[in-house]
Amino acid sequence: MTFYPNERIGLFIDGANLFSTSKSLDFDIDYRKLLEEFRKRGRLVRANYYTALLENEDFTPLKPLVDWLDYNGFNVVTKPAKEFTDDSGRRRVKGDMDVEIAVDIVSAAKYLDHILLFTGDGDFRYAVAACQQLGARVTVVSSLKAQPPMVSDDLRRQADDFIDLADLKSLVGREGGRASRDDD
Repeated sequence: MTFYPNERIGLFIDGANLFSTSKSLDFDIDYRKLLEEFRKRGRLVRANYYTALLENEDFTPLKPLVDWLDYNGFNVVTKPAKEFTDDSGRRRVKGDMDVEIAVDIVSAAKYLDHILLFTGDGDFRYAVAACQQLGARVTVVSSLKAQPPMVSDDLRRQADDFIDLADLKSLVGREGGRASRDDD
């Protein structure tokens, strides 16, 4: 993975996708370390975290994380999740942030040199291509080492570079394993 000291970097994190990927690799992300790591690699201009939230829930496990991110250097982009009952009668929650992420990365490609897209979702392939046409390099962060692999082959091939999240574990993993918490 190539980074240049003066390049303008932006992180765009598909929260649900990164959560699933890190869980499949059996570790939690320390978001403070994540910011520090990429601040070392260039000029970090933007760090966006995208997630859908249930509006009518009194408590959601995501709320403390979203609040912490919002106060600690991340631009948090949320929208209401949709709740429905599937054909089997099970409660389901849907909160796709793909359009928001795609629009934001293409817009950011005009002022960033390097976009890091934390997702494995192949739906982003065309947005990545649009960013590249605007002159930005795009690195996808996901995992081939997870079981099952969490990155679309089309997305990985479209990206200028690929970072396996498993290779970042020692740099951005939470101290003490999955059970530890960062309540700062």
